[in-house]
Amino acid sequence: MSAITAFFERLAATDHDPRFDKVQGSIRFDIRDGDQVQRWRLDIDHGRLRVRQDDGPAGTVIKVSAQVAESMALGEMNGLAGITRGAILVDGDLSLALRVGKLFPSQVEARQGAQAAPTKVTG
Repeated sequence: MSAITAFFERLAATDHDPRFDKVQGSIRFDIRDGDQVQRWRLDIDHGRLRVRQDDGPAGTVIKVSAQVAESMALGEMNGLAGITRGAILVDGDLSLALRVGKLFPSQVEARQGAQAAPTKVTG
């Protein structure tokens, strides 16, 4: 399973995120890998999160390469930095896109996760 799929599946298992209690909107992530485009839609309704693979309309569309999406899902790239460099394109509500960036792991969280991962013991 890719880090992208794992990220969205973890997000789908999160019914409510209090950081988004005052947020309402929809975002579709268009993730391009060569000729293929994987689409994930996130609907936020006052903290309630709903995630699904869907190419339906959304108020905000984030277009990104699979490589950049993978880096974000692993906490290796910050969304704002990606937007600034042109690696992430946002069509719609930029402030909503930036808020949703908080759902991705930070570099600190990614490092902590790597340190907490069990080590393989060979005998």
